[in-house]
Amino acid sequence: MAAAAMARGGLRPGPCHRLARAAGARAGLPWPGLGGGRAAAAGWSRPVPGGEVQYCAELVRKRDYEGFLCSLLLPAESRTSAFALRAFNVELAQIKDSITQKTTGLMRMQFWREAVEDIFCDNPPHQPVATELWRAVKRHNLTKMWFMKIIDEREKNLDDRAYRNIQELETYAENTQSALLYLTLEVLGVRDIHADHAASHIGKAQGIVTCLRATPYHSTRQKVFLPMDICMLHGVSQEDFIRGKQEKNMRDVIYDVASQAHIHLEHARSFSKKVPVKAYPAFFCTVALDDYLCNMRKVDFNIFHPSLQKKSTLLPLHLYIRSWKK
Repeated sequence: MAAAAMARGGLRPGPCHRLARAAGARAGLPWPGLGGGRAAAAGWSRPVPGGEVQYCAELVRKRDYEGFLCSLLLPAESRTSAFALRAFNVELAQIKDSITQKTTGLMRMQFWREAVEDIFCDNPPHQPVATELWRAVKRHNLTKMWFMKIIDEREKNLDDRAYRNIQELETYAENTQSALLYLTLEVLGVRDIHADHAASHIGKAQGIVTCLRATPYHSTRQKVFLPMDICMLHGVSQEDFIRGKQEKNMRDVIYDVASQAHIHLEHARSFSKKVPVKAYPAFFCTVALDDYLCNMRKVDFNIFHPSLQKKSTLLPLHLYIRSWKK
């Protein structure tokens, strides 16, 4: 959701862009000009033979920039598979924003459900993300269940309605963001219960933050997805967010939701001494989550503050330092 909203602003050249470009070059990824347009329904354009890796990387760069930066910092033997996973996630995530009828969304979800079935039967469809996903599954023996959980949860979320409570939002995040992290851990060769516990909490935090970040964008489309129980607790209506009000009770709603994300990050860090060092690269996304929550505190939880809509030009540097320090 938030990735789609951020992508509409485009990528402007700057320190952030140049650093990522240099990192991409070191990773052996062309920039950008991969040919072809966006995937749709299956709608997609076929890349040049052997260009599936570049197709996935470019799709992630455009639609999940923070995920793109995190993937660049993974070990070389895991990087292309991570791009395939994130490209798969992008394909599913952008379905909701690109349809006008739920039926169309259900058809696209069914395409990916059948694609995953075919991938695990060694018969992937001729679609660049699916082809690269098949290679990742073969290379790392990935678990089919996590792919299906992501598809099933994204499909349920095609209904445009707010989450009834924070637990409903956490369930959605667990079955999408956490499931993606479980697969990323498998790509890294990590199958560890403590790493899974950390991934569960980090995924929930990421889902909550994504919901917060997308709130201004969704408000412009007359939609609000924030947990209804927290809004009711503070006497805030969906109309208040749609109108972009900045009253204290609205900031209280954002504070309560953001606090839940912070709690999950703290729970994840409580496993830090038990999590294998090999798993750390899967959790680079926490750098961006911390960055956003910190910036939100600075503006007193005003979700509509212009500074929260900008990319952090220092994020690539922060990510690099964290990866260097492990």
